[in-house]
Order: sequence, then C-alpha cells, then structure tokens
Amino acid sequence: MGFLDIRNVTKSYGATEVLHRVDIEAEEGEFLVLVGPSGCGKSTLLNMIAGLEDITSGEIAIRGRVVNGVHPSRRNIAMVFQSYALYPNMTVAQNITFGLEMHGVPKPQRDAAMQEVAKLLQIEQLLGRKPGQLSGGQRQRVAMGRALVRKPDVFLFDEPLSNLDAKLRVDMRTEIKKLHHKLGTTIVYVTHDQIEAMTLSTRIAVMYDGHIQQLGTPREIYDRPANVFVATFMGSPAMNVLPARVAVQDGRPHAVLTDADGTEQMLAFSQDSLAAWEGREILLGIRPEAITDPDSADRKSSNIVRLANRVGVTEPAGSDTFATMTLGGRDATARMRADADVAPGQVCEFAVNMEKAVAFDPATEKRIPA
Repeated sequence: MGFLDIRNVTKSYGATEVLHRVDIEAEEGEFLVLVGPSGCGKSTLLNMIAGLEDITSGEIAIRGRVVNGVHPSRRNIAMVFQSYALYPNMTVAQNITFGLEMHGVPKPQRDAAMQEVAKLLQIEQLLGRKPGQLSGGQRQRVAMGRALVRKPDVFLFDEPLSNLDAKLRVDMRTEIKKLHHKLGTTIVYVTHDQIEAMTLSTRIAVMYDGHIQQLGTPREIYDRPANVFVATFMGSPAMNVLPARVAVQDGRPHAVLTDADGTEQMLAFSQDSLAAWEGREILLGIRPEAITDPDSADRKSSNIVRLANRVGVTEPAGSDTFATMTLGGRDATARMRADADVAPGQVCEFAVNMEKAVAFDPATEKRIPA
C-alpha cells in the first residue's frame, strides 16, 4: 500500500467513460508527474484526487484512508492551479494565510507560518503587495506559498507553469525541484510538457485517451518505452520509429531497413532474443542521440553500427546540430555535435548505437521484450 493509492479508478460522464481503470501507487515523498496530450484525462484524475470531481468507480486513498466522497477541505491536500486563483483584493500575506484563517488557526500561528514560507520562497518583500502588482513568476510563488503554509499530505499542481514565458518556466521548474528536495513532500503534478515531466519527476505516468500507457522512472520511460505512443511522445526530438524486417545473419538478428528505391541498410541488434522474429516485420525505435557523427559515438557501447546516408535537412540548435535523412522510407533525425561537418545533400557517415535500439510489434505497437 502506498502513501497515495489510486485503485481501479474510472470516470464517466453519462455513457462516456473518460478514465479507464487507473491504478497508481505513490510513496511518501514521491514526485509523481501525470503527463500526456490535451484531453487524455490527467487533469480529471488530479481533480478526483482533490475531490473536485466525483469518482465513478474505484477508490482513492491517502495515508490508507479512503477519500471517496470526502469533502476537498477534509482531505488535507493543497492545490496550485494553472491560473494561480489569487484573490485580487487581498495582499500577498492575506492570500497566503486565508486558508488557515478559514480553518480557525490563531493569528500568531498564521503569521509564523506565513513568515516561514515567505522566507523559503524568497517573497518576504512582496507580502504587502496585491496580485496585480506582481509578475507571473511572483504570482506563482505566492500560489505555492498558499499551498505550503497548510502543510498538507499531498500537493497537487495543475499545469502551474503553462502561463509563464520559456525562460521563467525553466527557472520555476528549478525552484519547484529545489523545494521538493528541501521538504520531501508528496507531489502529484500535471503537465503536457514532457521536458517538465522528465526533469521534475521521480516517477512518470504517461496518459493517453484515459489510459495509463506506462508508469515508471524517467529513465525507464525514456530508454524502455512501453509502446510507440510513449516512445514518440516522450523526448524532443521524438524517437525515430522506422519500419524494418528482422533477418538473422551469422547467428545474430539484424534490422533490415528498405528505402523507396530498394536500397537496404542492415543494423545488428544487441538483443539476441529478436532472432525469434526472423522474417517478420517490426518497428525499429532509435533516439536521435543514438544516431550521430562517428566522433561523437558512445565509447562505452559495444554495438556501434556505421552507415552512410544522404542528409536532407540540417537544423543548427546551438549545442547540437540535427540532421534529417531517410531510413526505411521514413524521415529519421540524427543528433550531431554543433560543429559536425554535415550539410544538406551531402552523403555523411553516421554512427548508430544499437545498444539503445528498441523494437515494437507493428500489430499492437507494444515494445517487444528484450
């Protein structure tokens, strides 16, 4: 049993089921991120944990206590909304302590708690201001302070950074991570941004169409995606997913990639178990960073395959250069070093780290176990 247990939970609106038998256990102190595209059910699930949405079936428990039907104010949770939801006519100090006041906490205790979180979030100088006088990042800190002051069992964040500009989003991401390290609190965080999910979480639940597609650590999700959706949703640029056929040569399974002109490229797998797929079609998954210039290839890998291919498009990106080519009749992206000698139309040599390759069943789109 976890600190937060979501057991076989469903949500329906009339005859339409939008969440399908969701099972998640989160331990105390975990940073669980619910990530997925718009409409996948992640905010609905968060609202069910908060008590803002009814549960159609299943159970949600916090600290072993089932909270189905328990009023949000009695769940000992705190929520930070996308819109911050600050009271415009109140000062920062009043916004932070309003919830404590409603729960009858004496003023000396309210003031002490406010000063503690204001110092933690470095907003002491803002306590006398009103929300209209604050920047987006400052409002975000105040919304977090209002949640922190209550010392809840679980913090719920609903896309809290989506209204901020790109630089401030990165800065606030760092602040939230520092805060989690300091406090060791249990956090459930909703986002559609897979970079946020990867950088903040201890575990990620990838959602699509009301189903949990995969639940695991950031490294598990990235290196061993459960299916094609997870493979292509998590990571930027997305994983290359290429049609291939398995052939066994000298006792070793290879992925055979055939271009539109009939040209074949053979890439040796590291997983001998794929020999069982000899003669069958698969989808080959390779991350862009596993296709690079020979000088940048992973020196620790025991399975670097070299291939020559014509570059279609290059995209300089500061620290990297991305090169697009055709593999197996589809566009594939390679991640090269910034000063790699690569240009559109040029035939270049690439190093493919096949230790990082994964294979999917094209019928089910699920990863084939190694």
